[in-house]
Amino acid sequence: MSIANLDPTCPPMISNAPMRVPPTAAVIFGATGDLTHRKIVPAFYHLAKNKLLPDDFAIIGFARRPKSDDEFRNNLGEALRKFSHTQPVDEEVWNKLSAHIYYFQGELDDAEAYKRLAQKLKGLPESAKIGENYLFYLATAPNYFGDAAKNLAAAGLASRADGTRHRLIVEKPFGEDLQSAQELNRTLQSAFAEKDIFRIDHYLGKETVQNLIYFRFANAIYEPLWNRRYIDHVQITVAEQVGVEGRGGYYDHAGASRDMLQNHLFQLFTLTAMEPPASLDAESIRDEKVKVLRSIATPAPESLQKNLVRAQYGGGYIGNKAIPAYRQEDRVDHQSLTETFVAVRFEVDNWRWSGVPFYLRTGKALAAQFTEINIIFKRPPSVLFAASASSKIHRNSLRIRIQPNESISINFNAKVPGKAESELVNMDFSYKSSFDDYLPEAYERLLVDALVGESTLFTRADEVEQAWRLVDCLHNLWSKQKIKDLPLYACGSMGPVEADLLLEKDGRHWTRPRELKT
Repeated sequence: MSIANLDPTCPPMISNAPMRVPPTAAVIFGATGDLTHRKIVPAFYHLAKNKLLPDDFAIIGFARRPKSDDEFRNNLGEALRKFSHTQPVDEEVWNKLSAHIYYFQGELDDAEAYKRLAQKLKGLPESAKIGENYLFYLATAPNYFGDAAKNLAAAGLASRADGTRHRLIVEKPFGEDLQSAQELNRTLQSAFAEKDIFRIDHYLGKETVQNLIYFRFANAIYEPLWNRRYIDHVQITVAEQVGVEGRGGYYDHAGASRDMLQNHLFQLFTLTAMEPPASLDAESIRDEKVKVLRSIATPAPESLQKNLVRAQYGGGYIGNKAIPAYRQEDRVDHQSLTETFVAVRFEVDNWRWSGVPFYLRTGKALAAQFTEINIIFKRPPSVLFAASASSKIHRNSLRIRIQPNESISINFNAKVPGKAESELVNMDFSYKSSFDDYLPEAYERLLVDALVGESTLFTRADEVEQAWRLVDCLHNLWSKQKIKDLPLYACGSMGPVEADLLLEKDGRHWTRPRELKT
């Protein structure tokens, strides 16, 4: 069976839960926003196209602007034709789905609106089959998460003791530090059972991320090597080629550490470093991810200072496009000390990984757009080749490309024909070339999992809090530094020289992405 197989009778790739979606009413809060138009509704369309949604499935868009059902459907249809990752749109599929899409006008902080929403749900034409099987999607600004959860509970739409499943999807950010994350978790859990809260991180919906568990634990040739005896270090990179692009108001508060490190990078980190779970059920896998974060000791400031880099992009060009310096971006403080690049070195204090550094980096306005994990193995003894080889034997490496062009490649030493020297060569696996089946986008996979109550690919409350514990250490250190400027890096580079020195002082270097010539 192909990894990309989405037959509704087949189990999810990681979990044993069934994929068949029951009749459901999905309510999208923030329904006129960008996320709904670009990701959520196109995902529902592709699920319908792949026959993963039942006939009795309804979508209600909740937003404050006055709008009729037909106006809302037409707006979504226009967006679908623009943003769908398969073209052209199958109009027959869309027309059938859109007939079950409705609009509801209300304010997110108005408790009475939620009571009217409850009546709207009971009065849907599909309600006889749906019953009270509801999914609520908070595609709103984070400051509304708590209000929405409390108002849903007050209207009788949250988790109930009688076993009725009312599920809640929450988009990141899950707080802005440990304290706010704990407060948000308490608020959400006062309304919904933890098993009904789905904190969505779209990185976990990517096939290559899911395949990490299969790659590690279903292949006897890799798992025996996945430890301190054979691995020298691990690099995890999430590189963005764009600048803040109009998000200066949000980004100048969040920075790279809150925007990317706390969620995306730590998700990749934990899946790479986790121990074999007891089973493939959601809680077993999430238990092991949390153990990784708990095994990272809270770093002392003097130690963290040596293992941390932050920087901002200066002006420059990426391709033919001019990018202003970060401090010159719209809605950014001209004296801002917010980082657009962060690199940090962590160690996992357990038996498997003792002494193996994990280097994490992320940044904006970089030379290429990619996400990958690089496993760098220890250098083999070179005494056998010392007399004849003119170059040092290279370290083997394993490159796991998350995006774009999902792939896995292995570098190994091979003799150069006619010469007494070695050269690194590649063995490559590509999803697109190996599987002909439809490859779902992340939101499609995650929506199906939420609809059937499968939580493996969603972040649990304790994992969120452990990640914030570490990110707070960075911000506590930075808050005590008396500086006026940050190191700058050129747009179109791979970051500041300080990030290179972070590895070079240990005798290592960042692996260059394939998009960049050596």
